[in-house]
Formats: sequence, structure tokens, C-alpha cells
Amino acid sequence: MRKEDKGVIIGQLADTIKQYGHFYLVNTEAMDAASTSDLRRKCFNAGIKLVVVKNSLLHKAMLSLDVDYSPLFDSLKGSTAVMFSETANAPAKLLKEYKDGVPSLKAAYAEEGFYIGVEQLETLATIKSKNEVIADVMALLLSPAKNVVSALQSGANTLHGVLKTLGERAE
Repeated sequence: MRKEDKGVIIGQLADTIKQYGHFYLVNTEAMDAASTSDLRRKCFNAGIKLVVVKNSLLHKAMLSLDVDYSPLFDSLKGSTAVMFSETANAPAKLLKEYKDGVPSLKAAYAEEGFYIGVEQLETLATIKSKNEVIADVMALLLSPAKNVVSALQSGANTLHGVLKTLGERAE
């Protein structure tokens, strides 16, 4: 491969990493053509971009970015496919569907954190996105206000019923 071509690929990888924000390094060595095609189809349907890369080019693309991806460098060995996703836990849920451990997780960068090793798959599958965490916090903050409003409304209905009964009572 020519040096110019490598430069273009490195630039494209760097742009893709910036665009998606979450990516998983996956070992697909033991997969045959049919299972690889099936994985690509599932990735496409889940909104995940699957790219097979040369480790050295991915390493250089990571070095060209502002984020320090050095914890992932040791995982760049053997055959590497990268799963890019806008949702942090989508690739982990997809990988959990494969019971035989192929493809297997090498490492991941999700929600600005590093996850190294296949044992992190369960953690990654249950991770919440920033938007989900914000929604949970908002629900918790709004819950007491809803309770107060509902108590006031039910109290008003009760008070109205008492006043109506007292007004209708003959003296």
C-alpha cells in the first residue's frame, strides 16, 4: 500500500472515531465468511458501522486525535474489527447474542471510558448513555413535584366534598 493511501485511510479512521464517539475493538479471527456476513447484517440493522482495519493504521489514527487512547494500544494485536456506534451499549448487546464467544471483545471506548477484556462485556451491555442518565435524574427531580401537585389536587377535591356536604346539610 502506498504511503498516500495509508494517510487517507488514517484520516478516514480518525474522522469516523470523532463522528461516532463509541467504538469496540473486536476479534473476528475465528469467523468464517457466512458468519462474518451475518454479523455485518446485524450491525447494519442495529445502526453499528463494522470496519476491519490494520492495527498499525488504527493506532496512528488514534494518535492523531486529541483523546489519549493509549489504554487500547495493547489490544491492537491479531485480527481487529472495529464496531462504531452512537449508542454506547448497542455493540455490547449485539456481541452478547453470540454465545460461543466469537466474535469476542478485545476492548472498548464508551461514554468516555476504557473497557479492556471480554469480561467487560456485561458491564458494557448495561451501561446507560448520558441522555438516559439525564432522563433518570429529571424523573427523580420531577417526582416530588408531581406528588405535591397530586396531593394538592386530591386535597382540594376532598375539601370541596366536605364543604358541599356541610352546605347541603339541613340546619
